[in-house]
Amino acid sequence: MNMITKHVLHTARLNNNCPECYDTEGLEFTFTQEEKQSKFYNQASKEIDEKLYCHTCNNIIYPVNWTEDIERVYQYHKKQVHPKSTYIQLKSFSYIFIILGIVAIATVAFLLWNTN
Repeated sequence: MNMITKHVLHTARLNNNCPECYDTEGLEFTFTQEEKQSKFYNQASKEIDEKLYCHTCNNIIYPVNWTEDIERVYQYHKKQVHPKSTYIQLKSFSYIFIILGIVAIATVAFLLWNTN
């Protein structure tokens, strides 16, 4: 059973005007990354989801509506994001299976070697 969790990598409040309601206090960038977890391993996704949300008018502001100022602030905050490693991280349950597999193969090889 695989489980997907989202990790917030970086959040930033902006003082720019919202393109929808023109308020200067409600904009917030959120950068998230998904991580797949199973019994055997964890692996983070390569994609980073970016969302600009206005807490005043409760709308997601899509990049089509961004102003040049918002785009500049976005570029700055995008550099602040440090994504998780996308390598597979094995859990102890996996190591147990790997060790048991090696022991089983070594036992079979030992028994075949000594029966001749």
